[in-house]
Amino acid sequence: MTPLEMLTEHPFLAGLPPQWLPRLTGYARPVVWHPGHRLFRAGQPAERFWLVRGGEVALDFPVPARGDVGIESIGAGGVLGWSWLFPPYRWQFGAVAVRRTPTVEFTAEGVRRLMESDDALGRQLTTRFMSVVVDRLQASRVRLLDLYGYPTSAAS
Repeated sequence: MTPLEMLTEHPFLAGLPPQWLPRLTGYARPVVWHPGHRLFRAGQPAERFWLVRGGEVALDFPVPARGDVGIESIGAGGVLGWSWLFPPYRWQFGAVAVRRTPTVEFTAEGVRRLMESDDALGRQLTTRFMSVVVDRLQASRVRLLDLYGYPTSAAS
């Protein structure tokens, strides 16, 4: 399967004007991650992002005295990475492949340039990535509540 076919099939890009997809393929390549491979850690430079085509990647973040704590899993149809889009271009979370995970990997700098050169494409991709950001923040909030519990009322 070609990178263009992979992009055409991925739900994250569904509904994009077809003329945009070939432009994105210039910054895309298929990559497969194997179980246990760490793609990145929180705080490292964010230079790539991925459309997940299968398998599973776990997101985590470092917690003092607890190590890396898992907050969410991303599977087929998901998007891995949004920190590349906003300065300071550093990962907010870490990621580890849980199962064999085929992806389409993008070079962030190239996609940023493409977005800057085409306002309509830039708006569309930013809107889609902002949806990913909101989903991740919500998942983090839920996980923090699981870890630390709900506040109790002292008024009882």
